[in-house]
Amino acid sequence: MRLLFTLPLLLATLHAAPPATVDPSTLTGKVMCGYQGWFNCEGDGANLGWTHWGRGHRNTPAPGNITIDLWPDLSEYGPDERYPTGFKNPDGSPAEVFSSHNKPSVLRHFEWMRDYGIDGVFVQRFANGLGGGKTTDHKHAVLNHCREGARLHGRTFAVMYDLSGIREGGTSIVRTDWNDLRQKAHLTEDANYLHHEGKPVVAVWGIGFGDDRHYTLDKCRQLVEFLKADGCTVLLGVPTGWREGTRDATKDPALQKLIAAADIVSPWTVGRYNTPDDVKRHAKRDWSPDLAWCKERDLDYLPVLFPGFSWHNMHPDAKLGAIPRLKGQFLWSQFVAAKRAGCDMIYVAMFDEVDEGTAIFKCSNTPPVSDLNQFLTYEGLPSDFYLRLTGAAGKLLRNEIPVTDAVPKLGNDKR
Repeated sequence: MRLLFTLPLLLATLHAAPPATVDPSTLTGKVMCGYQGWFNCEGDGANLGWTHWGRGHRNTPAPGNITIDLWPDLSEYGPDERYPTGFKNPDGSPAEVFSSHNKPSVLRHFEWMRDYGIDGVFVQRFANGLGGGKTTDHKHAVLNHCREGARLHGRTFAVMYDLSGIREGGTSIVRTDWNDLRQKAHLTEDANYLHHEGKPVVAVWGIGFGDDRHYTLDKCRQLVEFLKADGCTVLLGVPTGWREGTRDATKDPALQKLIAAADIVSPWTVGRYNTPDDVKRHAKRDWSPDLAWCKERDLDYLPVLFPGFSWHNMHPDAKLGAIPRLKGQFLWSQFVAAKRAGCDMIYVAMFDEVDEGTAIFKCSNTPPVSDLNQFLTYEGLPSDFYLRLTGAAGKLLRNEIPVTDAVPKLGNDKR
């Protein structure tokens, strides 16, 4: 874990930072995004080859080998942030992508968050990649970049552990890593690290799904107890059907007891509804009773919203644009429904997820041309449209703009 021990060196600079523009002392009133940070390119210094762009780490993304459905807009990236692929743009130039290992690119993303009024991110930290080696080094590097980006641009951030793919007993990896981040890297001492109810926030995603995961609810309970004993506000990412043990959730009643022992509940809803009318039904059937359940137990509630969904190039049998964005109407309908249900904090999935077509950062309306692959666009909307829409959602949440069903006219001004 070589890069982990560079974090204290960064800390001295972080302590000298001016006060954060975003108040990091509470999650209430904030719109946060998930930040994957999992993209690598050959030559980026991580020695991981190509990651999350195509199939095979040593295979350059090219026609017939690509797993993303949105193409990032690289018009603002510097020459040292661009990595050519085997695709061609409509004008014949090489189509390029970015690497999350490259610090300027991550800092640029945090600059966009500042420009468009997005409060911050939960940095995704997949536990199955924390066993050491190059993958772990990359995760440390991305977290370093996010720390610096939050400081430079007045955003807040927190760690979200994703348990997907770990084996039985793998939750111990999270305990070890969190100890290192707090004790050796002093992560939660950063002026911009997110706190809630006076304690640093740490999220654990993937608890209670009914798909026979190898880690048990008992091990998850022990992990939550450990994090609580460490003085943390614990956020749990759970299935949509968590409250009743239905749909995607385990039927084990121990799940509800475990959730009641945490502090914040965040049900995963990507793909659980497809249209604005579905959103209204979901809010009535799930968000409102979920909120009531949480209020009875003095828990906070963080709904997950998403702009649309598509993973055609990853799964060719899947429809391109399976859940349409409707020029922002789909996402805005969720912001409005969550507000009307009484939610006072929101999680947007995701900032940079081009793999499943849920990204809100700047993506291209002129993606590469290929007979073997198809790509989505932002339907002719400006590449920063979803950044502006998410910034407007923060104003909606904080009662700075009225609640309207129509997508607001955003203009072209940055915040």
